[in-house]
Amino acid sequence: MRTALASFLALLALTGVGFAVAEPIELPSGLSGYLHEVIADESADIFRFRFVAPEFSKAGELEIVAADLEHLCAEIALPEVSEGAQIIISLADQPSEFGVAAPNVIQVFEAFRSESGRCIWEEF
Repeated sequence: MRTALASFLALLALTGVGFAVAEPIELPSGLSGYLHEVIADESADIFRFRFVAPEFSKAGELEIVAADLEHLCAEIALPEVSEGAQIIISLADQPSEFGVAAPNVIQVFEAFRSESGRCIWEEF
């Protein structure tokens, strides 16, 4: 695991907070979002990067959102994980607790594999 991700996870552990508001991230769709949290299962080499973009529910077409998910994987997650790691990118319109049903939250996610310095989409 790279230094930036390790620092981010250490910050979360020290603050006891389940998320940290970071610098805004501009997405290809024109949305602006932020990293909500990272959930790492290093024993399985799986990393979940959860992002929030408050205007996400207005994004429209799936192709547009797919480009945002690919961008988040390549630009934010990929530099922080090891070769062969599974990267799950989620994008929601508001923060939510991982694993808890939240019917009022609009969310999408995709899985990728880190391969040869690229995010390779994985079909579930």
